[in-house]
Amino acid sequence: MKRLLLWTSFGYAIAGMAGGVFYREFTRFMGGFSERTTLSFLHTHLFMLGMIVFLVAFLLDRHLHFSDHKLFWPFYGIYNAGLVVTVAGLLARGITQVQGAALSSGGEAAISGVSGLGHIALGTGIILLFIMLLKRAKRTAA
Repeated sequence: MKRLLLWTSFGYAIAGMAGGVFYREFTRFMGGFSERTTLSFLHTHLFMLGMIVFLVAFLLDRHLHFSDHKLFWPFYGIYNAGLVVTVAGLLARGITQVQGAALSSGGEAAISGVSGLGHIALGTGIILLFIMLLKRAKRTAA
């Protein structure tokens, strides 16, 4: 499991770099779009919520061994799904902003709703992670 956390972190690092390149090149391709767009958050979300979280989890697992806890797979699946859904929402909203597409109120609500569900899943994953960490820290201290 330890290597899985490290490889997941590495995957999000690559995705974060790709997100940054996509943001820069897509806005340049669209005529030098210079207004603020949610595409600019794609890069940082992938780095911080992806690479950094799983890198820290990898380092904590070396000491607390939480990857063999029964909540590990629910945490891993829910957190990753939440991050992918959140990033998809950022990508959808950012592309429509850069293209200047006028969305209906239903379209706006759909993108916001999907992003909200992604954030809820991220929060659930973080809670599961802390439950595992607290239980393992308690066991390690005893």
